[in-house]
Amino acid sequence: MLRTAYNWCIAAAFKPYALWLMGAVSFVESSFFPVPPDTMLIPMSLARPDKAWTYATLCTLTSVAGGVLGYFIGAYLYDTVGHWLISLYGYGDKVEAFREAYARWGTVIILLKGLTPIPYKIVTITSGFAGYNIWLFVICSFVARGMRFYLTAFLLNRYGARARAIIEERLGFWFTVSVGVLVAGIIAALYLF
Repeated sequence: MLRTAYNWCIAAAFKPYALWLMGAVSFVESSFFPVPPDTMLIPMSLARPDKAWTYATLCTLTSVAGGVLGYFIGAYLYDTVGHWLISLYGYGDKVEAFREAYARWGTVIILLKGLTPIPYKIVTITSGFAGYNIWLFVICSFVARGMRFYLTAFLLNRYGARARAIIEERLGFWFTVSVGVLVAGIIAALYLF
């Protein structure tokens, strides 16, 4: 099943709808969807290293746009949709502590958490809920998400052929490592709030 999903993402890189699909995943991940855009960015960049920069730009723009949606969910719909989404990810009892931390460290929080495997939607929704300055939120989001996606693009553009051979040779291992990093990020977020 993992190989099928990987092959589908590789093949999608050559389809006319590839950019739309990646943009949609990146957009919804920033506000409510649990799957990060890296699951498409990496295989599609491996398939077409010449397009890695385009993919990173698209992921950055759509991730920030989705982040603005998440911000507005937190600002205007927190009591209904926002609280439900935060609770769904296990952060319901930590929101108040996060909001207090925003008063002192908002910029640092957005920059650090935008780079990590911690679900970005937690940052976007809580930023709105905490009333963090929307323009500063957008700027910090561009910096954090851009750094993350452009670093991936740089590495895959430069080492794409070698990386693809290594990943495809031991796909299960690299998938397990990726899931482990994601889980470690979520656990770290639970204890860092």
